[in-house]
Amino acid sequence: MPRMSYKPGNFDLRVGRSLAGLGLFAKSEIPKSACIIEYRGPQLTPEQETKSRSKYLFEVSARKTIDGAPRWNTARYINHSCRPNCEPNIYKGRVFIHARRRIRPGEELAYDYGKNYFNEYLKGHCRCPKCQPPKTERPRSR
Repeated sequence: MPRMSYKPGNFDLRVGRSLAGLGLFAKSEIPKSACIIEYRGPQLTPEQETKSRSKYLFEVSARKTIDGAPRWNTARYINHSCRPNCEPNIYKGRVFIHARRRIRPGEELAYDYGKNYFNEYLKGHCRCPKCQPPKTERPRSR
């Protein structure tokens, strides 16, 4: 099995409207297992994390959390999904987002934020396509 790459590829991505507000979308195909982007931001100590009101915190270890709130962190726009096409991987204290499968142009990038984030911020109201109620058909007018 080949070793995973932790060097983000030069993929064409765009921020755009999504079900959850703004999302990050692929403009070109991304192959399975590719390192897409790094989740970046200031590193917080446990004390700073406790005081932070940011919703973009990514816990790397018990002593280190990344605050991905700055807008220059394009990875902050990757939304949650219960059927993700990406996954975060921690390597040497940094967070890299990899493709779980081939991602087609126009697809929104998404990974599973985990139960803690889901319970704390999403309050059980997931907006991912898997969790949306099926659209009901409108009655036909005669």
